[in-house]
Amino acid sequence: MNQIFTVEGMTCGHCEKAVTKALLSLDAGAKILIDRTQNKVEVDSEKSRDALAKAISDEGYRVIV
Repeated sequence: MNQIFTVEGMTCGHCEKAVTKALLSLDAGAKILIDRTQNKVEVDSEKSRDALAKAISDEGYRVIV
């Protein structure tokens, strides 16, 4: 299932890697596209939206949508 999140606080490549790592630790098969200029994280995963959002927020980023 494809989910799109608006995420605040991603300012650099390290931020992208941290979010990617957190999501892959939840679902190793997830496909992730990040556009930090638009504050968007797109995740194709079978995990629930809440679980994906929690993985992102646990890294210290604010999930808006």
